[in-house]
Amino acid sequence: MTMDDPARILGAYAGAVYARDVDALLALYHPNVTVFDMWESWLYDGRDAWRGMVEGWFASLGDERVEVTFEDVRSTVTPDLAVVHAFVTYAGLSAGGERLRAMNNRLSLTLTREDTGWQIVHEHSSAPASFETGKVNLSRPT
Repeated sequence: MTMDDPARILGAYAGAVYARDVDALLALYHPNVTVFDMWESWLYDGRDAWRGMVEGWFASLGDERVEVTFEDVRSTVTPDLAVVHAFVTYAGLSAGGERLRAMNNRLSLTLTREDTGWQIVHEHSSAPASFETGKVNLSRPT
């Protein structure tokens, strides 16, 4: 995959998630990726560790799909390294395409330029949590 603009990796990410294509999604990641995901594990160290999470996520969907959209995408690019961050919405869709639910996260990606194009070497997702309750807010204010 060759992409001059590293932010274009977000479109490939959304397409792979919608298709529930584990291999296409993992192809976006460097073999030595470190992922600080919001859910369950403290970190995923390496693409193989991340594969287990992705396979479990996609298997849990049954016949549903996930539509991923990005807002306020920003990037900083050097010849060999790029940082891309955005607000992301994950919307669960029924087999018929009806929106069932949605949640928002903040997503930061660090990309490294490889011979095949940009690859994600670090991913960090987050959402704000209340100081008083510790409850995570998965709805972005409008």
